[in-house]
Amino acid sequence: MTKQSIFGRISTLLRANVNALIDQAEDPQKMLDQMVRDFTNSIADAEAAIAETIGNLRLLEDDHREDVEAARTWGEKAIAASRKGDELRAAGDTAGADKFDNLAKVALGRQISSENEAKTAEPQIAAQTQVVEQLKSGLNGMKEKLVQLKNKRSELVARAKTAEAQRQVHDAVKSIDILDPTSELGRFEEKIRREEAVVRGQAELAASSLDAQFNELDDLGELTEVDARLAALKSGGSQGAISS
Repeated sequence: MTKQSIFGRISTLLRANVNALIDQAEDPQKMLDQMVRDFTNSIADAEAAIAETIGNLRLLEDDHREDVEAARTWGEKAIAASRKGDELRAAGDTAGADKFDNLAKVALGRQISSENEAKTAEPQIAAQTQVVEQLKSGLNGMKEKLVQLKNKRSELVARAKTAEAQRQVHDAVKSIDILDPTSELGRFEEKIRREEAVVRGQAELAASSLDAQFNELDDLGELTEVDARLAALKSGGSQGAISS
């Protein structure tokens, strides 16, 4: 499994999950907690895939070591068979010498085959080693992103709670504006002023009636004095005159 296929599959799943969470988001804290869980699970999936890739690399390395060891062993066997053939040929045993020379050829063939397999595996091992290093680096990057996500989660949750508190305060202020008790007090004060004005009017009306009664009393006093002077005139006196 290549680096691109591992992280490509994980990033596709992450984007799909994150987009779904954002579209359905109601509680920011629950959404962010789910994002942390999804990212953690994705890291676990990546670790499993990378572990499998590393395992395949180690198998290649084991096979390469076996091929190198086999080539060395077959080389030693070829040398031993060749020397034995030389000894038999020197002793005049041509048939025995040919037999061991043929064994040396077989050993050399096996040596060449093992060397070829080892050489063929070396580029694969080099490429796979590079992929594994990139995967390890990518995994470490994911883990760092998870730490950042957790830190950001705490920050965003705090900001969301602050925003919610501000919204509640704003709603409360709007409610106060709609049901302003001072406006009700103003209406009540206006009602009292009107009642006070009515009382003042009644008092003024009562005072006017009392003044009229006293005016009538003054008029009655003037009539009484006129009658007294008239009586004095009739009796022949001059009491009706005002003394100087």
